[in-house]
Amino acid sequence: MAANIEFTAYARGAEGRGANRRLRRAGRAPGVVYGGSAAPQPIELDHNALYHALRTEAFHSSILTMKLDGTSTKVLLRDVQMHPFRTSILHVDFQRVDESKPIHMKVPFHFVNGEISPAVKLSGAIVSHVLTDIDVTCLPRDLPEYIEVDLSKLDVGHPIHVSALALPPGVKVVTRGKVDPVVAAGVIPKAHVEVEEAVPAEGEAAAPVEGAAPAAEAKPGEAKPAEAPAKGAEKKEAGKDEKKK
Repeated sequence: MAANIEFTAYARGAEGRGANRRLRRAGRAPGVVYGGSAAPQPIELDHNALYHALRTEAFHSSILTMKLDGTSTKVLLRDVQMHPFRTSILHVDFQRVDESKPIHMKVPFHFVNGEISPAVKLSGAIVSHVLTDIDVTCLPRDLPEYIEVDLSKLDVGHPIHVSALALPPGVKVVTRGKVDPVVAAGVIPKAHVEVEEAVPAEGEAAAPVEGAAPAAEAKPGEAKPAEAPAKGAEKKEAGKDEKKK
């Protein structure tokens, strides 16, 4: 089950860009809570408290308890608008939760046992996390905080698909496009492959360089042919002969 996280919100009276700018200067973050039978209600939250809450994974994937005007309401975080280059929250949206109706939520993956998988231990591969989260549908009471992905049997050439995941009871995966997408795979680094290809097998001679002439080998009992003297040396010898004459 997802963690029980509480936060405090306050009713927001004034609306509009000017009012929102004044809220932000006062250390508040504007927001709204909607859904259910009640009308959408503008709210405001402590900016620093909300900013630190948003840095936790569970705040994005759990059913939250919002305390507003002395009452507690179950909500989901639906949208956060951040300033393009400042660490400032411009607006936040929450949705009320109906305990009797299924919800659609994005849940993160937690990968375990990758270091003991055959892909890593035997093949020297690295684990590629193709997906980091997944869309699920379930009743609010069944919403998990995360889905664990066991990599202990991951091998090169045999990736883990969504269909192999152990889902909590009452949770169904919602996929789009591919019927059974890959969650994780073992990938051998390119540099490792190139090194293995470059090293010749035991007992094999290294491959000749392309375009190079084969070296001449002397037969047993035959002397190697003498190397031709350099052109400069020929001129010096000719000069000595002339002086002697």
